[in-house]
Amino acid sequence: MTAPSEAMQTELTLTATINLYYDLKVPERRPAPLLLALHGYGASKRQMMREAQLVVPDNFGIAALQGFHQHLKDPKAPGGPLRFGFGWLTNFHPEESVAVHHRALLDLITHLVADGTADSERIFLLGFSQTCALNFRFAFTYPDKLRGVIGICGGLPGDWDAGDLYRPTDASVFYLAGTRDEYYTPARVSGYDQKLRRRATDVEVKSYDAAHEIVPAMRDDLRAWLLARC
Repeated sequence: MTAPSEAMQTELTLTATINLYYDLKVPERRPAPLLLALHGYGASKRQMMREAQLVVPDNFGIAALQGFHQHLKDPKAPGGPLRFGFGWLTNFHPEESVAVHHRALLDLITHLVADGTADSERIFLLGFSQTCALNFRFAFTYPDKLRGVIGICGGLPGDWDAGDLYRPTDASVFYLAGTRDEYYTPARVSGYDQKLRRRATDVEVKSYDAAHEIVPAMRDDLRAWLLARC
């Protein structure tokens, strides 16, 4: 007997809906300036909300969005046997993760402006580590959505120098680096000020005595920077 032929198909897809989670802190007076705060790899919206509250002026609202790739952290780490972490990007079809990140921010901004929470002219986006480059992608893809974008201890998009993918923006840019950062070393981030100024006019780049972290001096400068621009 002849065995039936078998056909193998790969990379087939299904479309599914997932829930994206965020925490929200709203001041009494609205619509308010809004800081969208995005955590780095392995952290969570709770951690970033705590950090954002140390930074924002009193009249600001905060929305801390959580990454959509969840994973279990080391069970031997402090905090118990099950500790969850979240991320934003993987090497498997990264363009799909970028699209989800963009869609999430666009929908969140639209929702918070429509319900009277946020002032559409005073929306700021902050990202630490992994979300730094993702947020720069967003800011320079949608140049009219933000009043300012803040990147801490992270990178620029890998295709920053390629063609016309990104557009000039009037949004202010603040990039903060650590002189002891083991991931984004001073050598790696050298020249970021010139690169950012290709597409933005109000750019500030500053280094701190810090590792891959947010230190008090950064928080003080971030607060002053936000106050000056809202």
